[in-house]
Amino acid sequence: MADDSPFAFAGLWDRWLDQDNKAIETCTILTTKPNSLVADVHDRMPAMLRPEDYDLWLDPGITDYQRVVDFLHPFDATLMKKCPVSTRVNRPENDDQDCAREIPIADPAPRLF
Repeated sequence: MADDSPFAFAGLWDRWLDQDNKAIETCTILTTKPNSLVADVHDRMPAMLRPEDYDLWLDPGITDYQRVVDFLHPFDATLMKKCPVSTRVNRPENDDQDCAREIPIADPAPRLF
């Protein structure tokens, strides 16, 4: 976030029983089209929740998706910031603070003038 505050993605979690009656836990992060800040990086982005929406999103009594569907739009780009990070983020085994460390952008190809 632009102010370095924490944020939350809209996700789904479920526990169900497979054919052998073994409990399986599954989860997913919902995505949406990118906002103007993210569009040059990827063609989608995680659906992000505003703090005032957390309680409603997490309410297990919600059965009408219309009550939360507006949470699935691109997040306000003016509340966010982005910075370049290492390609270390591309490997799941790299799960540490270095993944979030800003790195300098490589200088473009040398120019004659």
